[in-house]
Amino acid sequence: MIAVVHHPDYVAPAAGPPQNVRGGDPARSTYQWNKNGLIRELLADSGAGIDWHVPEPVPIAWLEAVHDPAYVAEVLGVRVPREKERRLGFPVTAEVARRARVVPGGTYLAAKLALERGFAANSAGGSHHALADTGAGFCVFNDLAIAAVQLEAEGLRTLIVDCDVHQGDGTAALTAGRPGIATYSIHAEKNFPVRKARSTLDVPLADGVGDAAYLETLERTLTPLIDGFAPDLILYQAGVDPFVGDRLGRLALTQDGLDHREGMISRLAIARGLPLASTVGGGYGTDALEIARRHARAILNLGQNFGVTSGRDGKD
Repeated sequence: MIAVVHHPDYVAPAAGPPQNVRGGDPARSTYQWNKNGLIRELLADSGAGIDWHVPEPVPIAWLEAVHDPAYVAEVLGVRVPREKERRLGFPVTAEVARRARVVPGGTYLAAKLALERGFAANSAGGSHHALADTGAGFCVFNDLAIAAVQLEAEGLRTLIVDCDVHQGDGTAALTAGRPGIATYSIHAEKNFPVRKARSTLDVPLADGVGDAAYLETLERTLTPLIDGFAPDLILYQAGVDPFVGDRLGRLALTQDGLDHREGMISRLAIARGLPLASTVGGGYGTDALEIARRHARAILNLGQNFGVTSGRDGKD
């Protein structure tokens, strides 16, 4: 079975009116709050064996190990300044604050499950733009950095592989200088953010790169990093926004290209006996169901690749 982590609060902002109305209804922003709920429904209806897990909100100390305590207090106290809400792309309501605290718990739980089973997925997460003192680009807290820092405290080496179309600037900045964490980002060079951070390895791509060039570049650059860093596990930001029709993307991968990407990431991990935990990452368009289908397909592809290839008695 495929271990998938999901929490009802992943979709809470779309469930009703916000408790804090000074910034407006988060459902009116361009962020699709129902995407994670749709992903869950698609996975449940897929016919695949899904082993559901519910995460706990992370301790405040985990948030403060990565983010400035003043910013953590702003979010959890639902008093984020308007200028920071503008960087986020939506107001921080009580529902958004609860979600922001539980999503890192989901990524951490997915990592722990992957260590046991080979693969696990968080049905949310991948908030790679959140910085120390502010959120940005629809990312409140950086679940990838929070999970990786906690795993490092437990003695584990984590490689964060970010295949979102946007550079993982927040993740790179928040984990810089930590010997137990390495970051890889393959992204559209001219896309958001304008100011890039420095990952352990950045692979910027020109606009319009398609399947063949993308996959060749991914394997050629990622393989030596995996072998050189020798992680204990991989946290995978499996954004589907490199898709050719994505509203916020600048690359040109087809669905077949995305499928092959998941196959390649799986193969590189399985060949080295590395557990892999995936997060959802970006995917944007006017049809939330269409985007959710791509995310669900990525999770199913990864899970089936590990289940078929690893021979772990159907537990993956």
